[in-house]
Amino acid sequence: MFRRSGGGWNGSGRENGTFISDRMKAIQNIIKNRILSEEDINSLLRVSGYDQHLLFEWSAQVKKAHVGNKVYFRGLIEFSNCCARDCLYCGIRKSNKSAQRYNLSDVEIIEAACFALDHQYASIVIQSGEICNRYFTRRIERLLHKIHRKTNNMLRVTLSVGEHDKETYRRWFEAGAQRYLLRIETSNSNLYTRIHPNDGRHSFQKRLQALLNLKDIGYQTGTGVMIGLPFQTYEDLAADILFMRDINIDMVGMGPYIGHSATPLWEHRHLLLTPDERFDLTLRMIAVLRLVRPEINIAAATALQAIDKMGREKALKVGANVIMPNITPGPYRNNYKLYDNKPCTDENADDCTSCLTARIAMTGNETGLGEWGDSAFYRLRRVGEVGNI
Repeated sequence: MFRRSGGGWNGSGRENGTFISDRMKAIQNIIKNRILSEEDINSLLRVSGYDQHLLFEWSAQVKKAHVGNKVYFRGLIEFSNCCARDCLYCGIRKSNKSAQRYNLSDVEIIEAACFALDHQYASIVIQSGEICNRYFTRRIERLLHKIHRKTNNMLRVTLSVGEHDKETYRRWFEAGAQRYLLRIETSNSNLYTRIHPNDGRHSFQKRLQALLNLKDIGYQTGTGVMIGLPFQTYEDLAADILFMRDINIDMVGMGPYIGHSATPLWEHRHLLLTPDERFDLTLRMIAVLRLVRPEINIAAATALQAIDKMGREKALKVGANVIMPNITPGPYRNNYKLYDNKPCTDENADDCTSCLTARIAMTGNETGLGEWGDSAFYRLRRVGEVGNI
């Protein structure tokens, strides 16, 4: 479990003068290393106060040096909350009878894609619950063809529709899906088992193999973890960062765990860090990941805004470079509820765009409107200029 760190910077700059000076030097030495050990990462995930400030300052510099200060938009289309899986943390799990199910029509999805193009997002994410059947496979394939025809191949398309076999992934790639986001949720196989039912549908090894299949096919491949789960430790999170490094992931979307009252994991909420602690820990995860993999794309998760109204903007300042405005048609948006207190459900897509543009400017970043914003790491990986480090 997580433990509160003792001591720390008290805001006045006074603690134990010699100890603070030595500790600051140690932190500075760690964050300036090109290769961080698991012990280094573990230490950085526990910092607070001025040490955390140093970490964020350095990760911002690394971000600027390697991917610049542009923030790329990914228009998020949550087209269905129907799901065949029963993950113990998820509000749209199959067994949640209180969820109001919906499934957008092809016309509605294509209209949302055209909205993204008209507003210069240049990239969309098509997301849903996990359904594995022939109809679903063919529908996604047809949708990809329709979207590319309607938008003259001007959009990069990311799929985030769960775990499927390699042949299905290949068909979607050939139909025009360039990116795929499949969150591992945790790289600890034992913890993975604790947050999924033992029903034959949920296997850590199958999830991992699906990620490897996506990379092998040629997708820009993304994954992510939940931060601050019940039963999770700092060591787990340090291992998560090393996992994402070692499988050469191209993009990451990770955020704080926020519970949903209609899920089995809700009963363990007494084990959680406070929301503010989970928020700060998520920012440290983003910062450390930026140090470990400087060239990847890192999304500022919407879940951050459920805790702090400026959550995504704070993530952009410490290392994130992607933001995902929700362009799902308004009447459906609140029904894709993976966790409680989902933000921005009452905004229309136009409001979201103008709001985010202003907020990004406040962070000292600029919007990469009209640009695909492909992962720089993916480009390096495909030409063989990177390997496991």
